[in-house]
Amino acid sequence: MTIREAAAMLGAEILQDDFEDARLTGAYCSDLLSDVMANAKEGGALITIQAHKNTVAVATLVNISVIVLCNNRPLQDEEMLGAAKDEGIAVLRTKENQFTVSGKLYAALHP
Repeated sequence: MTIREAAAMLGAEILQDDFEDARLTGAYCSDLLSDVMANAKEGGALITIQAHKNTVAVATLVNISVIVLCNNRPLQDEEMLGAAKDEGIAVLRTKENQFTVSGKLYAALHP
């Protein structure tokens, strides 16, 4: 499943759309950025409510392909999208909560 396919499946809004439409290798759900650095895997999606520039910095360290913001979370700063564009990281936003998004992505990636 590609990032754009995941966005469509989740009914998510694409907030930052200047990215390579890579295939997702998995996903990780956490709001604690140090936990993401320690446990997320390269090429996956980060499912979170952390909507700020530091989230992009952490995603860059781990080589995460897409950040999925849940609960219609508003951006805490516009710098997040600029940083994501600079790094080629997609940013999606969905009204769904983290549990629901995690379940949907897990089911889609592990048929």
